[in-house]
Amino acid sequence: MAVLSLTPSSTSISCSTTSVNYKNDPTFNSSFLLSCGLTVSRRSVTALHVCTPPHRRELISVDKASLMVEETTSDDQLWAAACLRVRCFYEFEPSTFGVQDHKRCLAEREFEALKERVAGKRTGFTRVSCINATLPLSQLSSVSEDLCAACKFSDDGEDRVVVGTLDLNQCLRLPDEITGKKPEGIGADFARAYLSNVCVAKELQRNGLGYELIAKSKIVAREWGITDLYVHVAVNNEPAKKLYTKSGFVFENDEPAWQARFLDRPRRLLLWLGLSGTHDL
Repeated sequence: MAVLSLTPSSTSISCSTTSVNYKNDPTFNSSFLLSCGLTVSRRSVTALHVCTPPHRRELISVDKASLMVEETTSDDQLWAAACLRVRCFYEFEPSTFGVQDHKRCLAEREFEALKERVAGKRTGFTRVSCINATLPLSQLSSVSEDLCAACKFSDDGEDRVVVGTLDLNQCLRLPDEITGKKPEGIGADFARAYLSNVCVAKELQRNGLGYELIAKSKIVAREWGITDLYVHVAVNNEPAKKLYTKSGFVFENDEPAWQARFLDRPRRLLLWLGLSGTHDL
């Protein structure tokens, strides 16, 4: 049996969720990975992970004129988004036997869970939207063959690549996460939403793609009638906190130390953004 060590990528932008943080996903258990032929060396999965790589990479500029940031329900785009999430949230030893099969197992699981959430079939979620940032394949073919192969999809005859993705979740709370306090009373499950699964391809970071995704999520949230938008971030994750603070989020609450120890993860902060007023996008 192959042994695969799954660890959070040090170059990803991510938000905690019900599916990508597999270790704390209530629907996830090790029998799934075992069915794929994996023995997982479990290490703490740091949600909301935004880090500067240990070595500087050459900055690759994005042509914003060809960038599209929009909601999707198409299977092709959802699959590409699932593949990007696996690519961003986990590191794989290239020498591991059957590593591509292992990646596909994880991608298939996220794809099915994502389809279920977007279709409104996941209990506890009023509505979920997958928002993707995409670029033409022709613009990225010289950047990363792996990214293009893993995250490509076709849209009206044009080949494009998912380079960033997130989920917008209209719900009262996310499993195993701090619950927001606003709004209070009846109707909170309709007026409250959480961001999750935020990630950007490591090759294209520092192009403002994270900000573009969050800006689009604000627009969609307002269309849904959301007044209070939340995101969870690891307490020691300064780049992620900077991203959300510059996007308008402010501190509301923090996770008790005992809960973080129990879930075997870094303690998290809960950040809030009010959408009822005229906030800048």
